[in-house]
Amino acid sequence: MDPAVQKLLRQFLNLTGFLVVFALVLLFYILYFTQPADWLKSWWAEQRRAEAAETLATAPTEAPEVVAYWSAPSIESETDEALKEQLRYGKELVAYTARYFGPNGSVDANRTNGLNCQNCHLEAGTKVFGNNYSRVAATYPKVRARSGQLEDVYKRVNDCFERSLNGTALDPASKEMQAMVAYIQYVGKDVPKGEKPAGSGFKDLAFLNRPIDPVHGKVVYEEKCVTCHQADGQGLKDDFGNYTYPPLWGPLSYNDGAGLYRMSNFAKYVKWNMPLGASHDDPQLTDEEAWDVAAWVNTQPRPKKNLAGDWPDISKKPFDHPFGPYADGFTEEQHKFGPFGPIKAKLESMANGQP
Repeated sequence: MDPAVQKLLRQFLNLTGFLVVFALVLLFYILYFTQPADWLKSWWAEQRRAEAAETLATAPTEAPEVVAYWSAPSIESETDEALKEQLRYGKELVAYTARYFGPNGSVDANRTNGLNCQNCHLEAGTKVFGNNYSRVAATYPKVRARSGQLEDVYKRVNDCFERSLNGTALDPASKEMQAMVAYIQYVGKDVPKGEKPAGSGFKDLAFLNRPIDPVHGKVVYEEKCVTCHQADGQGLKDDFGNYTYPPLWGPLSYNDGAGLYRMSNFAKYVKWNMPLGASHDDPQLTDEEAWDVAAWVNTQPRPKKNLAGDWPDISKKPFDHPFGPYADGFTEEQHKFGPFGPIKAKLESMANGQP
């Protein structure tokens, strides 16, 4: 090849190489050192969205957990007609106790304060996390730490008559007691012995990291509770003199030996069930509102019960039992208002043999 042609070819290749490098450097400068054009930003964003969508589409998905909550069997499906009638009467007694045992009761007037069993055990003891009766048949008879004795269902029902209804015990052989016990055991008949079905009792509620506050609780009560239970806490009655909304304190409310007098029970009850229409999956109160309104309600005047026989082993008293003496070193004030976390931790440590 002619030397002149070779020289020309080398110059052309050198120029081409230079131009390629220059173009790459210029492109790099534009992309990294100047603001990208709108079309470039849009294109880049679209590419990122497409990649994210593809990743999401191919990622394994977890099915949401479905909880099978307990539900009460229908007494109307019972084929034994005599039993069905007894169950109907038992349910009626649970739902409208005052009609039979209240101040104007048709069976035994003034045996109770005028409240109904379902004021505490909602929907006649069948509501999920409404203090229902699902575990009764599977649990009793059992030894209860409060009495230190083996108790059957009859004793448990009479505890409610003497504490929550602030009345006197029924004769276990009476028609009414037999009907109530039959109904209470029937609704939990399908729960295996010793098991706790989902939705029984009350749903758990986290402790506050401070003492509960009755002053704030009064504010909550006035905002969320006063429409039904009234400013004086005495509730509302229907045209027949029966409570539509029960009194929360005063001479016709539960006494200081009732389960709802424990702050944790009251707080759980209202958190997952109140105001009317609330439920465990649709609560209307915050945790603080629930705890503080419990403090307000349970510091109001109410009937007193002789509790001298309760908790013979004081080391088994609950973290929020408000009456001493105690084995855990905390005061009555702390047991009533908390914070409850340290008290519960101490009791659990003691139960495990730790100091």
